[in-house]
Amino acid sequence: MLNMLAGNWHIATWLISLIAIALILIRPKGWPEAIWAVAGALLLTICGFISPQAALRAAAKGTDVYLFLTGMMIISELARRAGVFDWVATHAVRASRGSPSRLFLLTYAVGVVVTIFLSNDATAVVLTPAVLAAVRAAGADPLPYLLICAFIANAASFVLPISNPANLVVYAGAMPPLRTWLVTFGLASIASILVTFLVLRSVAARYLNGKVKTSLDDVPLRPEGKLALSGIAFLAIVLIVASALGKDLGAPACAVGVLVAIVTSFRDRGTSRGIATGVAWSVLPLVAGLFIIVEALDGAGALRQAVESLNRLKHWQPAAAALGSGFGIAIISNLLNNLPSGLITAAAVRSAHATGSLRDAVLVGVDLGPNLSVTGSLATILWLIAIRREGLDVTFWDFLKWGTLVMPPALLLALLALLR
Repeated sequence: MLNMLAGNWHIATWLISLIAIALILIRPKGWPEAIWAVAGALLLTICGFISPQAALRAAAKGTDVYLFLTGMMIISELARRAGVFDWVATHAVRASRGSPSRLFLLTYAVGVVVTIFLSNDATAVVLTPAVLAAVRAAGADPLPYLLICAFIANAASFVLPISNPANLVVYAGAMPPLRTWLVTFGLASIASILVTFLVLRSVAARYLNGKVKTSLDDVPLRPEGKLALSGIAFLAIVLIVASALGKDLGAPACAVGVLVAIVTSFRDRGTSRGIATGVAWSVLPLVAGLFIIVEALDGAGALRQAVESLNRLKHWQPAAAALGSGFGIAIISNLLNNLPSGLITAAAVRSAHATGSLRDAVLVGVDLGPNLSVTGSLATILWLIAIRREGLDVTFWDFLKWGTLVMPPALLLALLALLR
C-alpha cells in the first residue's frame, strides 16, 4: 500500500493531510488536536512527501503566530490567576439587572469590542473565561453566551486589520491604509456583526427565559488584577500602533505578555509556575503541524489549483465572482481550518494578481466563513480549548447545528456589501 502511494505522491500527500485534519476534527479518544497535527506532519516528512528542511522552513513561517498566541495566552492566564474574570463577571451580571436577554446583549457588545481592538484570538482566549464566570455566577445556561464568543470572534474579525491575524496574511505586503480599509470593509463588517447577532439571538431565544441572579458578593479587584487589566489595555494600544506602522503583531504581543508577567511576578512569586502549567501550550505545536501540512499540500498542487480557480473567477461577473470566492473559501476553511486554507489562498491571491472585490471577498470568506464548524478557525479551536479547561465541551455536530443557521446569511450579506 505504501509503495503504491509513494508512486503517486500527490495523492498520498492529500490523503495523509486530509486524514490528519479529519482526526483533528474528530479527536479520537479525546486526544488533543496537536497530537494529530504533529503526527500528520511527521508522517509526511518520514514518507518523504516533504523534506525535513522544507518542514522546518514551513514551521518557521509561523513564528509571528506563535509569538502572538503566546502573548495572548500569558495575559489571559495572568488575568485568570488574579481574579479578573470573577470581577468582570460580577459587574456584567449586575448590569444585566436580572435579564438574560440584556446579559446576552452585553456579552455580544463586549465581544465585538474585544475582537476589533485585540483580535479574534483574544476573544477566544481572554473573553471566554470571563463570560463563563459571569453566566455561572448568574445561574444561567452557559451555552448561548459561550457561543457568542465563538461566533463574534470571526464575525467581527475584519473591522480592522488587527482584528484577525489572517488579514495581515492575505494582504501581506499590500495592506491598504486604514481609511481605505474602513471604506472597503466597513459596511460588510456591520452586516456581518448585525446579522450574526440577530440570527444567534433568535436561535438562542429558548435559553433566555426567566431571570438571572444578580445578588452576588462583591469581588474586589486585587493589585495583580489591576496590573493584568492595565496589561490588556496596553496590549490593545501596542497592537493598534504596530498595525498602523505595518509591523508584525507577534513580537509586540509576546513582549507585552512577558513584560506584564515579569512585573506581576514581583507581587506573586507563583506567576512563572502558574503560566508554565496553566497556559494551553499544545496550541503551538498544533499550529506548527498545520503550517507543515500546508507546505506539503502546496507541493502537491494545492497552490496551483487555487491560482487556477482565482484566474477563472476573474472572468466572472463581479457579484458572482465575489460570492463564488467567498463561499468557496468558506467551505474549504471549514474542511481544512482557515489557517491552512488562508495561507494557501493568500499565496494564490498574490500569484493570480487578484484585486478589488475578488480579493476582498476572499478575506471575508477566510475570516467569517469558519463560523460553520467548531474547528473552522484557529480562534474557535482556542475557544474550544478554553471551555474544555473549565470542564465543558461543545461537540462538532452541536456547533454545526448553530453554525448552519448563523454563518450563511451573515456571509451572504457581508459579501454583497462589498459590491455596493
